[in-house]
Amino acid sequence: MPYLVSFHMGWLIGSALLGFCMGWISVVQRGNGTSKVTARWLAALVAGLVAASFAHVVPGRFGYWLDLGLVLFACYLVGCTIGAWLRYWVVSRSQPVAPKVQ
Repeated sequence: MPYLVSFHMGWLIGSALLGFCMGWISVVQRGNGTSKVTARWLAALVAGLVAASFAHVVPGRFGYWLDLGLVLFACYLVGCTIGAWLRYWVVSRSQPVAPKVQ
């Protein structure tokens, strides 16, 4: 894993920056999100892939790609989270305070 991170550091930073940008602009989403059933299936798929990665079920080049893809995906999600949180924080601070109604 340290080799994976050190060799692909530029790609990992790029993935985090892309995630940051997507998190920054996705706060204004106007479409319907995924359904709960689809979200559960996707979560189960990611959990299965992580378990396969930890158990070294996939050998060789494809296992390396699986590990790299999961690390890139994790960097992307961290970037998305930071970007969305920062956008929320910046936008909420710039809104005027509503007067109290008594």
